[in-house]
Amino acid sequence: MAYAAQHAQIPYGAFELKRNYQRNMITGTLFSAALTALIIFSVWLYNVITYEEIEVRNVIRIKTIADLGAPPSLAAKPPQIDIAKPAVAAPKIGVPKPVSDDEVVDEDMVIASREDLQDINAPVLSPNDADGAGSEIVIDIPEDEYMPAPDEFIPYEQAPVQTYEERPEYPRLAQEGGFTGYVMVQAFVDKNGEVKKAQSVKTNRPNMGFEEAAVKAAYKCKYRPAIQNGNPVGVWIGYRVEFTLENQ
Repeated sequence: MAYAAQHAQIPYGAFELKRNYQRNMITGTLFSAALTALIIFSVWLYNVITYEEIEVRNVIRIKTIADLGAPPSLAAKPPQIDIAKPAVAAPKIGVPKPVSDDEVVDEDMVIASREDLQDINAPVLSPNDADGAGSEIVIDIPEDEYMPAPDEFIPYEQAPVQTYEERPEYPRLAQEGGFTGYVMVQAFVDKNGEVKKAQSVKTNRPNMGFEEAAVKAAYKCKYRPAIQNGNPVGVWIGYRVEFTLENQ
């Protein structure tokens, strides 16, 4: 009984297990380190064997921004490349015309396009025999048909005087609804006192028919034309047309 109790107090096998654990731990660590070193050495050795020296040419070292130089100009045109044209005769351009079978000529003919017809019908400007300069195209507008812009300044000594006023017709929609308003009208009075152009520039009641009625009546008004240096001139005038109901 004493021998069994003595052996029961000793942890049998604990020392052997601890000794094996430490040995295995050290062996595994050394094996992992050796394997890692072997992989690193293999990669280094492969790089050394396969290394090829790259020859560097035309090395430009830039130390400051001034070394970069000026940027290329945006206005410069790229160089044009001359393309040799094949030695082919230009096609004949013409307008097809019906002819008899006896007059048919067997030759190549290209039907003229719309642009070709415009070039054919366009006037040809021949050079001037005197000085060799090209001919000039002069647009001659009769003075009676010329109409300046509304904002163009035209000097005159006497303003136009209205001799007949056409009252505009009151729009039916505005009359039934009891609406009133005004329209600012611009009119061009020519040398004969006729209204050649009229337009509405402002109104306080849009889309009620006031503008259309005022412009329509403006064309029927008569004026004594403006005078400049004793001669009649065409000028723009502006006036206000009131639309009011009689019972208001």
